[in-house]
Amino acid sequence: MTAQDVPEVGTVVVDTRSDQLGEVMGAEGPYVQLRPLGGGIEWDVPPRALREATTSDELRAKVREVNASRRWAG
Repeated sequence: MTAQDVPEVGTVVVDTRSDQLGEVMGAEGPYVQLRPLGGGIEWDVPPRALREATTSDELRAKVREVNASRRWAG
């Protein structure tokens, strides 16, 4: 993605720098703000470091979330 290709708010994308999925919350200056899918603190990403999430990306993130919650369910 380029600076002109800022995704719409609500789009699920991958931060290619960290391989983390996030939901687009907006854009400020040269950055796009992402929020983790399960909620949490937003982070800034340059648009060139984003790609649209695939179905398998989203499934992988959901599996990670379920596995993490089971570890802490005790």
